[in-house]
Amino acid sequence: MGDQVTAGRTTAMPALLLLALSAAGCTSGNETDHAATTTAPRSSTAPPEEHSTELVPPALDPEAGEVVAGRRGATHGNASFSYDAGSPEKALIVAVSCRGSGSVKVSVPVLGTQFPLECGGAEPAVTYNQLAMNAAHKAGTVAVTAPSTVTWSVTVGRGNAVEQEPSATG
Repeated sequence: MGDQVTAGRTTAMPALLLLALSAAGCTSGNETDHAATTTAPRSSTAPPEEHSTELVPPALDPEAGEVVAGRRGATHGNASFSYDAGSPEKALIVAVSCRGSGSVKVSVPVLGTQFPLECGGAEPAVTYNQLAMNAAHKAGTVAVTAPSTVTWSVTVGRGNAVEQEPSATG
């Protein structure tokens, strides 16, 4: 079994519109280690942000067994933060929300993985990336590179790995 990356559950809040990821997945130093797929969007369990100007970290789904390992609230520009180790049977989830003019690059150095997210102007863009990789259970850091015109927040968690969708090329 190889490593697996699932990029998906991309939504715009509060309208919950599906936005396309510019790369439709993650990258790492060894492209043969994993494949990227996009899964169906899901509605967030986060409270509506209609009256809030604060960009809150995306919520995970506790009913699906997802648990938080680390969080970073509304931030401008570049920053990094740590997350806790977890069970080797669980995949790492990196949920990112951003708003403003520009895009963010999210890196998970312990996994050698990074992915971009185009931010949604006035409406936050949200993406949930699931990383079912050999080192996903280890503690690590998430580093976000972003212009000062973008506000972002991140939730890192653990959850059951989603089955990878079969490739159209076989």
